[in-house]
Amino acid sequence: MIIKTNFKDLFLIQNKAFKDKRGHFKELIRENKIKKKFPFLVMSYSKKNVIRGLHLQTKKSQGKYISVLKGKVFDVAVDLRKNSKTYGKTFSCILSEKNSKSIYIPAGFAHGFCGLDKENYIMYSCTNYRHAKSEKTIKYNDSKFKIKWPIKKPIVSKRDRSAISFTEFEKKYL
Repeated sequence: MIIKTNFKDLFLIQNKAFKDKRGHFKELIRENKIKKKFPFLVMSYSKKNVIRGLHLQTKKSQGKYISVLKGKVFDVAVDLRKNSKTYGKTFSCILSEKNSKSIYIPAGFAHGFCGLDKENYIMYSCTNYRHAKSEKTIKYNDSKFKIKWPIKKPIVSKRDRSAISFTEFEKKYL
């Protein structure tokens, strides 16, 4: 089932799960339902309190279909589509193996998340291949966004700690 948001083309998906005493089977993605192709599939693993992001590509931008295979994450998308009604606004939600929700984030958004369980395995199905030369990182804690990250002491990579501000991003890339 598709759950619409206030952001054009960004939506949540309530995946179908079939459970019995042996375990469960879960549908993760149905291209015919969301009318997108995903040629690039990746997975990441993050420990509890790890924040990754806010990441994007300025060229060959990717739409991302994100599902949590194990664990629980606080997921954030930032609309950077200059002509969008929701430009500069954020959307956040909890994705977990238990709630069986996925999110589709269209091209033109920055993305980040915070691991909330001991182990967090995330699958990304992307509409475009990685374009390393145009990868950018905006500060996950930029005051402009007012994101309420659910942890106090995040574990952040060197790359994400040295990210640029949203104001800097606007000046250089928009």
